[in-house]
Amino acid sequence: MSVRLKLTLSYAGFLMLAGGLLLAVVWVFLLRYVPDHQLMTLGPHAPNRTDLQRAFAPRAGQALVFLLMFGLVGGWILAGRMLAPLTRITNATRRAATGSLSHRIQMEGRSDEFRELADAFDTMLAQLEAHVEEHRRFAANASHELRTPLAITQTLLEVARSDPNRDTGELVRILHAVNTRAIDLTEALLLLSRADQRAFTREHLDLSLLAEEATETLLPLAEKHGVTIETSGDITPTVGSSALLLQMTTNLLHNAIVHNLPADGIVSVHTESRYDASVLRVENTGDRLSSHLVPTLTEPFQRGTKRVRTGEHAGVGLGLAIVRSIVRAHDGTLDLTARHTGGLVVTVRLPPLSDQRLPS
Repeated sequence: MSVRLKLTLSYAGFLMLAGGLLLAVVWVFLLRYVPDHQLMTLGPHAPNRTDLQRAFAPRAGQALVFLLMFGLVGGWILAGRMLAPLTRITNATRRAATGSLSHRIQMEGRSDEFRELADAFDTMLAQLEAHVEEHRRFAANASHELRTPLAITQTLLEVARSDPNRDTGELVRILHAVNTRAIDLTEALLLLSRADQRAFTREHLDLSLLAEEATETLLPLAEKHGVTIETSGDITPTVGSSALLLQMTTNLLHNAIVHNLPADGIVSVHTESRYDASVLRVENTGDRLSSHLVPTLTEPFQRGTKRVRTGEHAGVGLGLAIVRSIVRAHDGTLDLTARHTGGLVVTVRLPPLSDQRLPS
């Protein structure tokens, strides 16, 4: 049976039960407990108890039949009106199951359980549509980025086959560089997928130690680019994946070094423990960034300036995208702000360690 029919039968059954109980009360307290002398006071033609019982029984039966019909019809109408919002939600769910995520229920009326369910469903559809669109754009960009080194490799091999006398040393060097970039891109994609899936073990960490480790690792790169790294801050406890948070810090620092001034650039790394968050802030000098460009920097394969980076530290355009995924996987927030004098300020806020314990 459908839910509407079940509700209808429930309404009719409850109405029949209430009517039966009411008739039983009339029967017990009116016919059985009314004294005979009170019936005699109605006059010489007053009915006796037997006459009342005979008259009451068919009338009671007629009343129950009326209540049954009234309960079925009224219950069917009321159940239909109550289930109408659920029908809209069901239809929207079926449309979503076919892949259509752009529609919304937008239920009108007062706030009740059905309205809350519809609003929650609309919110879920909006999030799903945004994620699907993001994944489609990411897949298209990833395919484009991976196709480039493969196309270059194919072209070089065709050139080598058509010209056997060509210098193989130069060819091998170029192929090695192209292959290295393809490997770096693949590893970045795998890391991004791992962060999105939250497939990691959480442990107690100190962000300041991770910042120091990343600084020591990238110090030769900073010296090569003529960039000075300044570090500050105290112990900053948090909880999360040591490998992912170190990757996050390294990516931020690498991005700040590479996208900096041609000479005499500065990168500032600061960690701070607050009552509501563990904060990591990376600030760098560099080119001026427009306000509409900054929010797009965390999108995959987006670069901050039109200047093309070349060399072994060119990057694959996934640095800040990986940072965003790692921060999101750790239930944190990521904020990017353009500096008035040029460059970028990146602030990461992660959940603090409540008991402030750190690993030994």
